[in-house]
Amino acid sequence: MKSSASPTIADVARQAGVSTATVSRVLNGSAAVTADTLERVQAAITALGYQMPPAAHALASRRTRTIGVLFDELGGESSLALLRGIERVALDAGYDVVICPTRHRDIPGRAPLAAANADGLIAFANSLTDGELARTQARGVPVVLLARTAPQGLQLPSVTVENEQGAHALVRYLLAERGYRRFGFLEGEADHEDSQARVRGWKAVLAEWGLAYDQQRIGRGDFSEHTAHHIVRGWAADRALPQVIVAADDDSAIGAIAALHEVGVRVPEDVAVVGFDDIRLAGYTQPPLTTVRAPIGQAAERAVQMLVAWMETGSAAQPVVLPVQLVIRRSCGASAQEGQTR
Repeated sequence: MKSSASPTIADVARQAGVSTATVSRVLNGSAAVTADTLERVQAAITALGYQMPPAAHALASRRTRTIGVLFDELGGESSLALLRGIERVALDAGYDVVICPTRHRDIPGRAPLAAANADGLIAFANSLTDGELARTQARGVPVVLLARTAPQGLQLPSVTVENEQGAHALVRYLLAERGYRRFGFLEGEADHEDSQARVRGWKAVLAEWGLAYDQQRIGRGDFSEHTAHHIVRGWAADRALPQVIVAADDDSAIGAIAALHEVGVRVPEDVAVVGFDDIRLAGYTQPPLTTVRAPIGQAAERAVQMLVAWMETGSAAQPVVLPVQLVIRRSCGASAQEGQTR
């Protein structure tokens, strides 16, 4: 029995044996395809009775085949992993990528990256304010959020990871299996959702064990190895080092390890250090870093896939939350368990 639902661009792609990006190129005339591919796509369109949705047709009429990627600030290994994932999927789908830092968006005369020069946007973390997101949505520009969720009242697709659950699992392991009770926490940026969620995870598990978060050593590492390094040098100078330093990201953890080495404190024999993200360098620090593996590249790829699907079908996806894994290496005091994931 024939389905009553209208055929989609994905149905056409399946029928023709091509990608949705190829079907889009045929529909929009935005790039050359082979005669055989053109014939197969046109045959599939005819057979299925496909008609481009009005919203998608309107977008196609002004297409630039460009995706804009908005960052409040680029820095650290995790940013590079995100950009690599975005570029890989975007190019495969037939889109160019333009990177736009937004931290200094108030510079006079600076033109914003929007519908005039990009078909859709990926907005990372705090690259756009809630008001800017609302105005962008009102203009009909597809936006997918990465490393943040939509503000209240806006329906926007997003890709995040299990930050709170990962932070909770990491500190629970340190309490239950490593026996630590005196912690030093290096928080991330105060207004960053990843940082806020990780702090919630830390606080929740400490409360379960009858420990008060505000009675531990707390520093604002700001996702920066330099800031974390300065804070930990200060703790060492004050003779106030904890048993274990829990950093909101691996960059901060690497800065902490460097500071401890400089003052002759052994890791993990004297002070253990753990991080979050499992960046490329995490397994090569001395000692290798215990951390929470966040699928950074996968999150970026998923965001691009969601954006491309929205631009080419006119339909926005639901928010996605990706799972994380605890990676146990020697920096927490483990030896035989190096490289173990949970």
